[in-house]
Amino acid sequence: MKPQQPLPLLGGLSPADFMRRHWQRKPLLIRQAIAGFKPPLNIATLKKLARRDDVESRLIWREDGAWQMEQGPFARLPQTGEPDWTLLVQSVDLHSDAVSALLQQFRFIPDARLDDIMISVAADGGGVGPHFDSYDVFLLQAAGRRRWRYGRQKDLSLQPGLPLKILGNFTPEHDVVLEPGDMLYLPPQAAHDGIAVGDGCMTISIGFRAPTQAVLARGLLEAAADQAMARIGLLGGPYGEPPLPGPRLDALYRDPGQPAVDTPAALPDGLVQATLDTLAKVRFDDALASRFLGCWLTEPSNLAVFDPSPGADVDLLTDWPESGALQLDRRTRMLYRGRQLFINGETAPVAADAALRALADARHLDCADPRSRRLGDLARECLADWLDAGWLHYRASL
Repeated sequence: MKPQQPLPLLGGLSPADFMRRHWQRKPLLIRQAIAGFKPPLNIATLKKLARRDDVESRLIWREDGAWQMEQGPFARLPQTGEPDWTLLVQSVDLHSDAVSALLQQFRFIPDARLDDIMISVAADGGGVGPHFDSYDVFLLQAAGRRRWRYGRQKDLSLQPGLPLKILGNFTPEHDVVLEPGDMLYLPPQAAHDGIAVGDGCMTISIGFRAPTQAVLARGLLEAAADQAMARIGLLGGPYGEPPLPGPRLDALYRDPGQPAVDTPAALPDGLVQATLDTLAKVRFDDALASRFLGCWLTEPSNLAVFDPSPGADVDLLTDWPESGALQLDRRTRMLYRGRQLFINGETAPVAADAALRALADARHLDCADPRSRRLGDLARECLADWLDAGWLHYRASL
């Protein structure tokens, strides 16, 4: 995808223009972002997913004017003609190749920010109430019609005592109806309320993760703590990986100048200062942050189940295929930074060379690509292991 090329998906804006003007800044309404769009799944299939215990889903409805919510899986779902309900199915990209393929159109945004695709279906009048999200979202109308009221507002206080986070004082700035193929982008904390207009309403939400500073700080501190313990041989490195280079922290605390005290319960100043001095030796550097983020952001969903590839018997070690391609499973997450390569929560034991970076970026690698033919034995061994694990699949043709 070329960042400077205008896209109908973005209303004629290039990805570079969209990221500069709208991303995390202001909403954008795009008519016919995908002209002639057809839903990747039908409503019956989504209802079947909501009945499974390996799929996260919610049902929201209003009863006697009061909001109600129930978590799936569901033995029974509302019938056609019953009004004012919404079914939300989370992480549908884990369960459908067609839905996962839709994500490819949004990869002008780093994969590290991508969360999942949620699909909602609703009867006439169905919705989840006026609310705001803490993350960016694209709302693609897939079938039927939905009325969206939205805008930026300072008052984000919520109605108390409800099972949903519903704004107490919703004051929209815009009021539009989306048809199939239309799309609305909303930045974080943009207040919005979507209500189905007629039955058969389906909306696809492409959401992006936004970790808090507290989550990032805790993760980095935990990685640093694991790293310190690994350096003195008490456990493996972060995420079970070999420890990164760093200072040895196996010296014992010493206090030969400690005087006798008459307040034995008081913490010694020397011990406090020694603790601070030790922390200063820990290297909070690019390598540690990259390893923490790479492993954390590629950790598969707990709902992800990998199946060995039907083409897993292809020999990548001694007889590299003349044609076809290696394709990442839709559930596989793969990132890189410099020479570090991360896949499904692990640091790959091989450097991220041109071929492996191409695999991560395109999510497939042509076996006839000259870069793939230059892969070393260790890289081919990794690919063979990922093929056996179902993280990767061989396709005779894409």
